[in-house]
Amino acid sequence: MKKEYDFSKAKRGAVIPTPPGKTRITIRLDEDILDWFRQQVHAAGGGSYQTLINTALRRHIESEREPLEETLRRVIREEIPEYNSRRTRRSSGRG
Repeated sequence: MKKEYDFSKAKRGAVIPTPPGKTRITIRLDEDILDWFRQQVHAAGGGSYQTLINTALRRHIESEREPLEETLRRVIREEIPEYNSRRTRRSSGRG
């Protein structure tokens, strides 16, 4: 390794542009939060923890948009068929 390098004829490499709709920010997160996202990405076989954080934030925002009444109605619609199915199986097995 040289003690000094001559960069007078160097050329700057290409700067990768930020995708449209994305903004670069600096944010401070608790270490345990960041570790959790990194572990999730690692367990999934790779990827970007930043993308995972973005997805988590987006899901949270979208869930906040759905009013409570709408959420309850959706859950009930999803659960009633399963409840009826279990109830039918139990009652037909007793007779």
